[in-house]
Amino acid sequence: MQKQVKIDEALRTKYPEQIVIATAKDKKGKANPVTLGWTMIASGQPPMMAIAVYEGHYSIETIRHSKSFTISFPSDEMADAAMFFGKHSGRNTDKFAKFDCPHSKASKINSVLLDDAVANFECTLVWEKQAGDHIIFIGQIEAAHINTEPKKRLFALAAGYKLGAAL
Repeated sequence: MQKQVKIDEALRTKYPEQIVIATAKDKKGKANPVTLGWTMIASGQPPMMAIAVYEGHYSIETIRHSKSFTISFPSDEMADAAMFFGKHSGRNTDKFAKFDCPHSKASKINSVLLDDAVANFECTLVWEKQAGDHIIFIGQIEAAHINTEPKKRLFALAAGYKLGAAL
């Protein structure tokens, strides 16, 4: 049986929710990572992934400029990095200079991979669409990478920035 409730109340049932860190380079070549909660596989053939970015985020400028981005599935040991990347704007902060997060050059696009992530996906931008207060970006996956060590994925476990591995 179901009962009708306010949208916010029903949305609290979505946890644990996956999070990703999307990274794109700006006009100066600075890589700008941002933590996002809204992501999905958008196509199997060709392989595509989608992210939704709040319309006020600097990341929109970086994705539009570079026409590419990486999507990283952070490991549970990356919780502090995910918090930092989600709470600071790359407009005025070089996030990688301020927070030590090992990264390396992507192989197919002009971006970076997060070395401690469970997986990284290199995407070229193929489509964007305004969706209310967010912009949805869809990228075609050009290359995929997985960590050579076993890692647990990082999830949002509850509202209020509670992050950890899901059981």
